[in-house]
Amino acid sequence: MYKVIVTDPINETGLKALLNHPDVQVDQRPGLPREELVHAISGYDALIVRSQTQVTREIIQAADHLKVIARAGVGVDNIDIDAATEKGVIVINAPAGNTIAATEHTLAMMLALARNIPQAYGSLSSGTWDRKRFKGVELYQKTLGVVGMGRIGTEVAKRAKAFRMNILAYDPFLTEDRAKKTGVTKADLDTIAAQADFITVHTPLTAETRGLIDAGFMAKTKKGVRFINCARGGIIDEQALVDAVNSGQVAGAAIDVFTHEPPENTGLTQNPKIIVTPHLGASTAEAQEKVAQSVSEEIVGIFETGSVQHALNLPHISAAVQQKIKPYLTLSEQMAELLMQIFKKAPKKITINYYGELFLEDTGLLTRQIIKALLSFYLDTSINIVNVMQVLKAHSLSYNVQKNAAHKGFTNFIELEIEHDGERATIACTYLPGFGGRIVSINGYRLDMEPEKYSLYITHNDVPGMIGNVGSLLGKDHINIGSMYVGRQAVGGKAVMILTVDKPVSGEIRKEILSLPDLDDVQFAEIDVPEND
Repeated sequence: MYKVIVTDPINETGLKALLNHPDVQVDQRPGLPREELVHAISGYDALIVRSQTQVTREIIQAADHLKVIARAGVGVDNIDIDAATEKGVIVINAPAGNTIAATEHTLAMMLALARNIPQAYGSLSSGTWDRKRFKGVELYQKTLGVVGMGRIGTEVAKRAKAFRMNILAYDPFLTEDRAKKTGVTKADLDTIAAQADFITVHTPLTAETRGLIDAGFMAKTKKGVRFINCARGGIIDEQALVDAVNSGQVAGAAIDVFTHEPPENTGLTQNPKIIVTPHLGASTAEAQEKVAQSVSEEIVGIFETGSVQHALNLPHISAAVQQKIKPYLTLSEQMAELLMQIFKKAPKKITINYYGELFLEDTGLLTRQIIKALLSFYLDTSINIVNVMQVLKAHSLSYNVQKNAAHKGFTNFIELEIEHDGERATIACTYLPGFGGRIVSINGYRLDMEPEKYSLYITHNDVPGMIGNVGSLLGKDHINIGSMYVGRQAVGGKAVMILTVDKPVSGEIRKEILSLPDLDDVQFAEIDVPEND
């Protein structure tokens, strides 16, 4: 008999797969205090939550029999995924269950924004009849900018076309072919700013998208543009939005999600030109039933067959396979992270080459680790080796894996190549027993680089004094150089310099370095380096 505990209000119809299963006992205890959950969790095989229950490390460590934690929804900010992974507990969610609800709420917010519906209702319900004050605009033949063309962004675009809107779509992974099939025009952010009458955001909240719509972006927009955010709080800079609305640059906004919830910025929530709702994007009866049904059916599958569809953490791998590829798991991820920060473009094509003894091994886990690191730079950090191939397919990206028994000078050797609209970048790594991981080539330049947390990648002409000039500028800002790696293809030709440093290098210092004669480019990179490395 499997035992499942539900600690948040969950649609009971959606739990039918569990409630009707002869070998499953379901205990519904919404609002259970943390102390009681810590005490009770050891007796359960599965935990189902929404957003109220905070599934902390303390709770997970007390869960001696827990096999799966299920979030009946999408966001998993309330679950300590690292702790679950360490404990061997699968974390799942229901990524598609609220797509229609969030899509329709976005359209409802856009219509309400265009026609001043909440403001007009408030005025009339208070006894004032004022038709002139609430004159709106039509959606017909207006230009809608969709920032983020995942599931929800795509569905919003499809429905907006029914209003005869012109759709400009931005997504770092959007291909011309998928744009054409969806009936949208692929555009960059500057084009959307210059041409859109309405702009709706549908990206995950990552380091790259936090503050994506900021004061600088708003200054580039058409005067009178309107914003909608039913995705994640923080994508739009809230104070910048308030300021732009107050100045008249932005005509209005409709916001369902906030940087802090409940929101703290009263300039946002009490502005008569900004419509706000309390994170209602997924709050429909149908959506709540769908997400509950999705996680319930997946839990049954995990209990009965071990099959997993929407895991957000690492799966179990055999000890034998893990031992063989373990030295390359972190190294391959670091290699991909470094290349993405040097290249600064979303890969459209990915090629991974394995050489040497790795030719004989199952490299599927390494391949997923590399692709996860590549995609996580632009997409949600919840991408992992379980769901990464699904994400890759959803964005219509191609990848190719090649294996060769040749050693290329090393016992094992991994080479990664990424392409974007004809531009390409390469990087390669190896592991040297007794010495650790090494980056041995970047864009054709031979190196012998030990991965470190902070580094500068500099391309320049091979002229005397370049290293000293860069070092002087870093020293002026009290930035210590840990190590230096240089490479060149010919004397006096193009060269690269990679400096590992002890702390981040500011944009101002990078600009000063870039202004040096004979210097082509400088990129700062930060990669994950475990403390025990």
